Amino acid sequence: MLNDLPTTGPITLIAEFTARPGQGDTVAALLAGLAADVRQEQGNIAFECFRRLDDASKFVVYEIYRDKAAFSAHITAPYGAVFNARLRELIVEPNSVLTFLTPSSVQ
Repeated sequence: MLNDLPTTGPITLIAEFTARPGQGDTVAALLAGLAADVRQEQGNIAFECFRRLDDASKFVVYEIYRDKAAFSAHITAPYGAVFNARLRELIVEPNSVLTFLTPSSVQ
């Protein structure tokens, strides 16, 4: 994953996952705890968590990191491993589905 990312500039992505039936509020609470930690990371620019209006069991997290090094520090943070292990028990997918973004040519 890291090898495919740009070497300069910000890293922007969305993470998506679906809570198992009856686990939406537990996922939301777990995500709130992670957000508090991630927002303290030096290289984090944005970490915004959402639930879809059409299906509250579906979550979307919008993330921006200063650069590839900041994203690398994020994914190796010890609290991230704890979060992901717990999240896997609560969601339908085996892991969060990550989509990396790049700015469009239209500004």
